[in-house]
Amino acid sequence: MEWINMLQKAVCYTEEHLLEDIRFEDVAKAVNVSPYEFHRAFSFITGMTLNTYIRNRRLSLAGQELLGTDLKIIDIAMKYGFETQDGFTKAFTRFHGIAPKYARSAGAQLVLFGPLTLRVSFEGGKRIDYRIEKRDRQKFAAIVRDFPIEIIHEDGNHDISDFWEECYACGRIDALKSLQCAKKGRLYGLCAPLHGREMSFAYGVGVLLHDEPADEEALFLKENGYQYWETESCTYAVFRCIGEDGDCIGEAWERFYQEFLPSGGYRVCEETDYEVYFDESTDGLFCELWIPVYVCRPNHSY
Repeated sequence: MEWINMLQKAVCYTEEHLLEDIRFEDVAKAVNVSPYEFHRAFSFITGMTLNTYIRNRRLSLAGQELLGTDLKIIDIAMKYGFETQDGFTKAFTRFHGIAPKYARSAGAQLVLFGPLTLRVSFEGGKRIDYRIEKRDRQKFAAIVRDFPIEIIHEDGNHDISDFWEECYACGRIDALKSLQCAKKGRLYGLCAPLHGREMSFAYGVGVLLHDEPADEEALFLKENGYQYWETESCTYAVFRCIGEDGDCIGEAWERFYQEFLPSGGYRVCEETDYEVYFDESTDGLFCELWIPVYVCRPNHSY
């Protein structure tokens, strides 16, 4: 429930400042959550980014204002955060299906996008397959790149999958595999937690190393631009992602925030989360998603 309550406060804050120059990091600060975790939680619980919500709300209100007032289109465009009438016209047309100049015509149909209300749904119990695993400190070798927070749950964004393809194409993953520990055939998609107000996150494609890498191994990593990535001892909630592509990872994250956290007696821990990819998998397994958690008092009352 605490995530739902926090996000509802965030929506209320957004509505109060809807006509101001507001971004998701401003809202995250208002509810005292890191921009990264806020953006990820909001996106996976609501199915849209906060920036998308803000844009849709403004365009909806702009349509109502066109119908209910005699204001000029350019004045309405400026009021709802658009710098030019041309930019407003393009966004308005994509959202409503008609250009602003036709919105006042008889019989014109516009799209209504109302304020978001978040609540727990009691449609019935759902089965969530997961397991809890504990891991001691781990060390990885990884190819690491920073990505902007905005790409999380952004429609049509393939930056992470493109990064994987690039790593395969240049042969760097094959080189990594020669360094991995006894658990052969596993690649890791590592995602670093954010501390403070950073607006990008580190993502790495890596392999698990021996506890004490050999000197020649360390030299190889340094000369070829690989990085060490270490994780502390941690408890993980592990979910099997079943599907043909990375969409199933997003679906697992959605279930984690929408169903697992509200009812599982766990909270997110600020440690690396990662995907585990196997050379050989069965039953349509795309990967396993390992999310760091800690136990809290189970929530039995709503």
